[in-house]
Amino acid sequence: MKLTKIATIGTLAISIAGLSACNNMMPAKSADMKPPMHSQTMAKMNVVQVAQSNSDFSVLVEAVQAAGLTGMLADPNAHYTIFAPTNEAFMQAMKETGMTKAQLFANKPLLTKILGYHVVSGDMAMYAKNVKPGNVMTASKDTLMVTNQGKLMDENGRTANIVKTDIPATNGVVHVIDRVLLPK
Repeated sequence: MKLTKIATIGTLAISIAGLSACNNMMPAKSADMKPPMHSQTMAKMNVVQVAQSNSDFSVLVEAVQAAGLTGMLADPNAHYTIFAPTNEAFMQAMKETGMTKAQLFANKPLLTKILGYHVVSGDMAMYAKNVKPGNVMTASKDTLMVTNQGKLMDENGRTANIVKTDIPATNGVVHVIDRVLLPK
């Protein structure tokens, strides 16, 4: 049993590394959300692979790799809800904070906290029908609020729109948001 688990984890790691290498070679695209670049259906990909399959998430994928969270987010036994900021959202956040991508990625504790603020882990993934007004505890142990208007509000009072919902994955669901959320 243990050997099977180790083999599965090793296979996932190799797959993620290969997909990541492909993603880093992709040219930049327009702001429109693109379909996955793989022939594999989205429902057969984990949340990391879903992000890697779309060039609009290339900065998110780089951030996850820089924070060392790829393995955790590829866990086949997890039930993640990912609020995935687009590349444009990351660029807006860097302008807002005055940080460069290199500065953000070099600060692993901050990067990990920010990324964890976009992840909800639970007994089941939260599809759009389950995202209700109220507070949600994130993987970073911070509170994220869902407003009555269906927006996400971070602890600083900044809001993000959920622009696409219910992208299924084998270990959760991905919702696309238009702003990077920042915990206090």
